[in-house]
Amino acid sequence: MITIRDTPFKPSKELEAFTQANCDAGAITSFLGQVRSEAGKVNALYLEQYPGVTETGIMDAVAKAKARWTLTDVMVIHRVGTMDVGEPIVLVAIAAKHRRPAFLACDYLMDYLKTQAVFWKRQTGKDGSKWIEPRTEDYQDKKRWEIR
Repeated sequence: MITIRDTPFKPSKELEAFTQANCDAGAITSFLGQVRSEAGKVNALYLEQYPGVTETGIMDAVAKAKARWTLTDVMVIHRVGTMDVGEPIVLVAIAAKHRRPAFLACDYLMDYLKTQAVFWKRQTGKDGSKWIEPRTEDYQDKKRWEIR
C-alpha cells in the first residue's frame, strides 16, 4: 500500500492495522520520520509532490525492493502539505518471513524516499523559509544499493 496524503495520520494505528494484516510474517520492521525542530529553529515543514510522478516512482522502488528481497507486504505513507514540529512525515513498514530482508528493504526504501522521490521540501522557522535538499550523507547511503 502506497499512500500520499495531505492530512495527518496516526502511525500506531497504521502500524497496528499493517501488523494484523500480516500475521503470517515472522518480521515486521518500520521507520517513522517526523518533523524536527532543529534546536528550535524550525516551526514547520512543507512538502510538495508531483502528482502521478511521485506515486509512480515510489511504486517502482517498492517493486525493486520486492524483486531484491522476499517480502510479504510493504506500506509507505507519506505526507504532503504543511506539518508542524513533531508531526509524522513518513511511515515505511515491511513484512517478511525473516528479519534481515525486512530491515534491508525498509532501509532501501527510506534511502529512495530521501534522495529520489519527487518531493520538494521547505522549512519555515524564526530565520524565515528555505527550500532544503538531501544531505551528502543521504546520497552516500543510497550508493550502498547500487548493483556492481
